Amino acid sequence: MTPPVTPPGATVTGHFPLATAVADPSVAAVAVLLIGPAGAGKTTVARHWADTRRVPTAHISLDDVREWVRSGFADPQSGWNDHSEAQYRLARRTCGFAARNFLANGISCILDDAVFPDRPVVGLGGWKRHVGPGLLPVVLLPGLEVVLERNAARSGNRRLSDEEVARIHGRMAGWYGSGLPIIDNSQQDVTTTARLLDDVVARSLSSPPSW
Repeated sequence: MTPPVTPPGATVTGHFPLATAVADPSVAAVAVLLIGPAGAGKTTVARHWADTRRVPTAHISLDDVREWVRSGFADPQSGWNDHSEAQYRLARRTCGFAARNFLANGISCILDDAVFPDRPVVGLGGWKRHVGPGLLPVVLLPGLEVVLERNAARSGNRRLSDEEVARIHGRMAGWYGSGLPIIDNSQQDVTTTARLLDDVVARSLSSPPSW
């Protein structure tokens, strides 16, 4: 019996190479990782950017994927432990697999996650491993007062204490000096921030950041 033929560029694990990017972010098939603290507006900006591109683009939110687990969900607000980290890693792998499959079918994607600069193996390194070396990370980092105000408008398990928001925001400051592009959207609305993201992606495609 003749074995099934593996599609060109695919592996038995479902990993696909990222397509060669072109320099126009409005038409390029790209994978963008939008990083930022709670309340930065990551999910809102990512969704708007995906909605308004001229080419098919998917939005994948790690928080949404984590919450696919219903019974037995390890809520990080209850404490970061082996259980919550295992579910985080599982969600990240799932997001990465989805992103690679979208890209293999000509659909761009933008992912969002609160990746910490002081935990590269858990965060940025893991994303690069699961999505691929063509992943374009961009940091969204408004001022502390802005993220506190946005967090106060939240409800449910997405709302954090002010102390936790401040702690996360402080850790995110470590991205300064990392070489990654940073957008301060403290004074920008969603539409303007999405345009700034387009500009950053264009520059990253022509001159990829070192990370």
